[in-house]
Amino acid sequence: MKIRIGVGAGGTTLTPETLGELMAGLDDFGFDSLWISEVLTAPALDPTVALAWAAAGNARVKLGTTMLLPGRNVLRLAKQLASLDVMSHGRLLVTLVPGLTYAPERDAIGVEPKRRGAVIDEALPLLRRLWAGETVSHEGIVGSFRDVKLSPLPVQKPLEVWLGGNVPAALERCGRLSDGWLPSLCTPEEAAAGRAVIEDAAARAGRTIDREHFGMSIAYARAPIDPETARVMTARRPRSVELTPVGLPALRERLERFLAVGFSKFVVRPLVTPTSWRAELESLAAAVGSLQT
Repeated sequence: MKIRIGVGAGGTTLTPETLGELMAGLDDFGFDSLWISEVLTAPALDPTVALAWAAAGNARVKLGTTMLLPGRNVLRLAKQLASLDVMSHGRLLVTLVPGLTYAPERDAIGVEPKRRGAVIDEALPLLRRLWAGETVSHEGIVGSFRDVKLSPLPVQKPLEVWLGGNVPAALERCGRLSDGWLPSLCTPEEAAAGRAVIEDAAARAGRTIDREHFGMSIAYARAPIDPETARVMTARRPRSVELTPVGLPALRERLERFLAVGFSKFVVRPLVTPTSWRAELESLAAAVGSLQT
């Protein structure tokens, strides 16, 4: 089992200088990938722009994003991601997400939460067909177009797409449509149960998901979470505080528990923007880097 650890920075404050420091540190300390998530209303960089900038300055580190699918023009998204994969020489890692359901992000996405699953069901097969070089016509809830052939095509063939989410509908969709699963905010036991549901759904759809394509995105805190931050976290996403390891030893222990139930790809995300990314990555590498194989 290949164990890989990436570092998520989408919820932190990034500048060109700190992003450069981050990429250099990821390379120097042997981390697998940089991950930038998309939250429209957060003070965070757009992932396609930031990852393109990062790719230009580093030739090894993979480039991951948890990117919104609902609310996007499917053709534009297909072209953006294909272009990014071309410009990074095939280093792009894609997880598509339905988006958060609390205000103001809920309204900014532009698709009601109850309709987002149907958007993913329709859009993801279209993305795959476009990336495969087919001439595609479509009319539906994600848009209408005729006789479109995408160019350039991704370097990766296929460009894999993972999904997140851990509610029953998301698990079933992951089994039917995705190449892998990258959820957050669940226990190792819940993750193992979710994987079983996904693999059963995949089997019913006549497909399989690589056993190494199961991962976990984990936010961690370096110090005890203060009451006000805890209140905001809980209001937005219940259980987020209890599922956030505090301290790097606790983070390593959490990773080891996920490894024990067969999960091997991880994105670890500091809850608070580090004062120095290089110092943070050095500490992370000392705490969890030896888990990579």
